[in-house]
Amino acid sequence: MPKNRAGPHKFSLSHPQTPKLSYGYKSKMNVGRSGYRVFSANSTPAGSELAKQITERLGVELGKSVVYQESNRETRVDVKESVRGQDIFIIQTMPRDVNTAIMELLVMAYALKTSCAKNIIGVIPYFPYSKQCKMRKRGSIVCKLLASMLAKAGLTHIITMDLHQKEIQGFFSFPVDNLRASPFLLQYIQEEIPDYRNAIIVAKSPSAAKRAQSYAERLRLGLAVMHGEAQCAESDMADGRHSPPAFRPSCGPPGLELPLMMAKEKPPITVVGDVGGRIAIIVDDIIDDVADFVAAAEILKERGAYKIYIMATHGLLSADAPRLIEESAIDEVVVTNTVPHEVQKLQCPKIKTVDVSMILAEAIRRIHNGESMAYLFRNVTVDD
Repeated sequence: MPKNRAGPHKFSLSHPQTPKLSYGYKSKMNVGRSGYRVFSANSTPAGSELAKQITERLGVELGKSVVYQESNRETRVDVKESVRGQDIFIIQTMPRDVNTAIMELLVMAYALKTSCAKNIIGVIPYFPYSKQCKMRKRGSIVCKLLASMLAKAGLTHIITMDLHQKEIQGFFSFPVDNLRASPFLLQYIQEEIPDYRNAIIVAKSPSAAKRAQSYAERLRLGLAVMHGEAQCAESDMADGRHSPPAFRPSCGPPGLELPLMMAKEKPPITVVGDVGGRIAIIVDDIIDDVADFVAAAEILKERGAYKIYIMATHGLLSADAPRLIEESAIDEVVVTNTVPHEVQKLQCPKIKTVDVSMILAEAIRRIHNGESMAYLFRNVTVDD
């Protein structure tokens, strides 16, 4: 009796007898969720050049978007394809108009966020405002402000290269991969500088000594450090200890007299190390205002160096930098293509470029595939 009551068919919540419906778009959605797109947020062709090199190495097409400025200089971004559920990489190089480039990046990131992108990763080879990462008098830490703006716009990860200070990574609420350009610059020294074994690595200020020491140890070369008037004054004003004015009327209890801090006085410029009869290679992370580099080159020439090279990751080369380099004792300036500088190269043939699109493309591939980034940081130490 119970058997007959049950009947030949049993009811199940999963409905195994019900045919599965297919609407034709399910497989496409699965493909989209496992894919990624690469966009360029630059409104200028020169700024998009690095993005094209990276996509060529990845074997993908650059995402379809339009970035332009309205007549009133407002930034407008139109994304021309679906990004729903995908990993999106925004490549943004920083041309001379840095503030416009930042706004383009923010607007594009927010547009992709509202278009339901799964992850938005900013590829910013040169991170702007990185020199404003410490308090100066009554100013502000602008780099921290920019980090907060990027997070608010929708970025979930950043790939950058040779931050001015590694502690900048602590400003962000999401992961930051700070890649290194030193392997490419070291390779250039070994392959393109004749008789580099007779060279000496030079730090143009004590603050750059750690970076110079890293190069010297890897190339098995000597080290020289310059100290004195030509040293950049940034280190003197970087922290908050100089924020009070030089003179302030006493407002404490009567009879309270604090000891007066003695004023700093820089000695005449000196070079610690023998550069006579050698090739001098000055290394730094940023070369922007070249006046310090030109002054350092003149001192090194006086001390007997017969060739002078400058190696830097980010070649901003602002204002009259090409002309000053061309007229100086500097023989060659070698920078990477993290910042567009084709116009400066036309003005000064001494400027040479090293391509770093390879490591940026590999970082994109590894992040999308969920692979370890340790391979890109082989033999990298804290001082690099």
